[in-house]
Amino acid sequence: MDNEQDFIHRLTTPSSKELAFRELLSLYKEKLYWHIRHIVKSHDDADDVLQNTFIKVYKNIHNFKGDSKLYSWMYRIATNESITHINKNAKRLNISDEQTHQLMINNLKADVYFEGDDIQYKLQQAISVLPEKQQLVFNMRYFQDIKYKDMADILDTSEGALKASYHIAVKKIEAFLTQD
Repeated sequence: MDNEQDFIHRLTTPSSKELAFRELLSLYKEKLYWHIRHIVKSHDDADDVLQNTFIKVYKNIHNFKGDSKLYSWMYRIATNESITHINKNAKRLNISDEQTHQLMINNLKADVYFEGDDIQYKLQQAISVLPEKQQLVFNMRYFQDIKYKDMADILDTSEGALKASYHIAVKKIEAFLTQD
């Protein structure tokens, strides 16, 4: 995207909104899908959350103030939608956050779209026992290689706090993976 301001203008102008939104989908659909998928684990849930994310982006693009990059704003929406989805499932099933994450990991093995081996599954188990913020930071850094500066915009926190969260997450994951 050469000029983000021009692109945002096209997204907020009725005559160019549809075409610009299709471009936006093309640019970010896969990246946001994988961001969401690492949070919700399930392919079907990720598809639902992705659709909700793009609906929110489409309906609220006129509220984008430009305080951050457009993709940071969209990642924030995707993150919030993912967490909302998980919380709704936990409430619907009347189970705790810990039980919800364990259920997500159990369902991952049965997900026909999960292409990981036993090591990947064990890594997902290790990630699932981390606190929510550490999960987010680890997934964004490890799987998506998002820079701390961009993560700080997305998660609305300092780079230092993110680096500390990532470091702690890595140590906990290493400990989980090396225990018997």
